[in-house]
Amino acid sequence: MGLIRLLMSNPEAFVVLSVLLLYSVIFHELAHGWVAYKMGDPTAKWMGRLTLNPIKHLDLIGSLMLLIVGFGWAKPVPVNLENIPAEKRRRGIILVSAAGITANIICAFIAILLLQLLSLGAGNIISRILSLLAYINIMLAAFNLIPIPPLDGSKILMGFASESVNRVVSQIEPFGIFIVLGLLYLGALNPVIDMLQNVIVGLISLILHAVGVG
Repeated sequence: MGLIRLLMSNPEAFVVLSVLLLYSVIFHELAHGWVAYKMGDPTAKWMGRLTLNPIKHLDLIGSLMLLIVGFGWAKPVPVNLENIPAEKRRRGIILVSAAGITANIICAFIAILLLQLLSLGAGNIISRILSLLAYINIMLAAFNLIPIPPLDGSKILMGFASESVNRVVSQIEPFGIFIVLGLLYLGALNPVIDMLQNVIVGLISLILHAVGVG
């Protein structure tokens, strides 16, 4: 369901969901740029993308898609791997690509940790916001783990794969967004997303258990 329907039926929920979704995506993109910067690529910093200013990250088409059909995207943070030393480049593509997913998992972990520590009732507004924040970030992390370009999972795969596999992935990339949209429309990605969500939730549960919470 697009966010327009939610705006019409429940403006308050629309505002809360929009803000949580927007900044979850911003943290995802910021993480890409920050890790790239730390590894020697200042492109995102030079272009003013290491910021929480949402205007710097919004994509017109991606925002309209989110409003209309409930699926959208932000501007990808620009990364130039050529700026990363050659001996670190393969590790660089893995770490930079995984950074956004990691940021979303951390956001989800913090939200669930606060839920556990605060012990608020299910109907409490803070509890509902934290639950929604955790859900959004788990969904974003799971979705981006799918190894189809231009999603982060494909870049992580390329960091580990052989050159022949990388050539195939690169050839698919110009059509990747259409492949992803088509598979989403057909529901073919739903089992994969569900499985990845379960893995992420399991990982968060293990960490919570290890720190004595939950």
